[in-house]
Amino acid sequence: MNAAFTGATRPVRVLIVDDSAVAREVLSAILRRDGFEVETAFGAQSAHVRIRNRRPDVVVLDLQMPEVDGLEFLEDVMQSIRLPVVVCSSIAQPGAKAAIRALELGAVDVISKPTGGLRAMVDTDRRDLSSVVAAAATARFAGGAGHRISGPTRAVTRPIVPRIESSAWSGETIVIGASTGGTEALREILSEMPENSPPVVIAQHMPAAFTGAFAKRLNAHSAMDVHEAKDGELLVPGIAVVAPGGKHIELEAAGRGPRVRVVEGPTVSGHRPSVDVLFHSAARVLGRRAIGVLLTGIGRDGANGLFDLRESGAHTITQSERSCVVFGMPAAAIQLGASCQVADIEDIPAAIVAALPHRAAPTMPLHPRN
Repeated sequence: MNAAFTGATRPVRVLIVDDSAVAREVLSAILRRDGFEVETAFGAQSAHVRIRNRRPDVVVLDLQMPEVDGLEFLEDVMQSIRLPVVVCSSIAQPGAKAAIRALELGAVDVISKPTGGLRAMVDTDRRDLSSVVAAAATARFAGGAGHRISGPTRAVTRPIVPRIESSAWSGETIVIGASTGGTEALREILSEMPENSPPVVIAQHMPAAFTGAFAKRLNAHSAMDVHEAKDGELLVPGIAVVAPGGKHIELEAAGRGPRVRVVEGPTVSGHRPSVDVLFHSAARVLGRRAIGVLLTGIGRDGANGLFDLRESGAHTITQSERSCVVFGMPAAAIQLGASCQVADIEDIPAAIVAALPHRAAPTMPLHPRN
């Protein structure tokens, strides 16, 4: 049994809800090999019975269900029980759109359904699936659907996001990394950023099939122009670009400001896109003109890169434990001394704008630096 994927006193209990017998067999084999305790359900009715009787730690849910629409089932679970749910979806485009909607309803993460023969599925997909499910098992919930925090609730008074003056842009760029729980954290940040914000570059751990739909979803909530990054794209104020899944994103110097490079390559820190790749490139190209933000997620990706950014003179911000779904990535950065400032997610937009050079000061106090 792999201790990394078990609870303190017992294995993590997982309920797989999928109408495909093959998918149930494959996902069960992957998770059992890593020490999870697994049950399966064909559809919504049997899933509800198992949830009532066994109270699993995590539900792995296919959105195509024979009795009740998967999104309807998810919404019911989030409103009545609030269990961590990982959506395991087809990579087809309609499935991608549904998966993004699932994130809005409160799913912790989305993963692509394994493809290929049984043996290939078990060998290829075991690590990612187990890591995501283990991370989901640590997520805590409060409030209604879609509201996830890791500590006690409190009354939230948002700081007013300072106005950005219309002075000439001098290349400042905001780089953000996120993983499990980051989809909602990114929406919250971008929905508060001013229209004339310096460009934002995002590395979010997400399967390739979902990042285009995810960028469109962020765009619908933001005054900025949010889209999937294109290789060679020049960064200008008012745009935010999301790394395509399965590729790294990095910055390079260009005559009129930084340029985005979307590149192939092996995984770095276990991921592609890797937050470390983005942050290291920002440290090289921008130095003190960068603002680095590391959000919720499992593991250590981004911690070393954020340290590099701080060493280069950049202002660095990590999401607080209280507001993270999974505190792994920010915690690793804080332990390294990579974080200039720790902030709750609702405070981060104002913290970003306040850190820009020659900008208006925030009207309300932010969290102190570490």
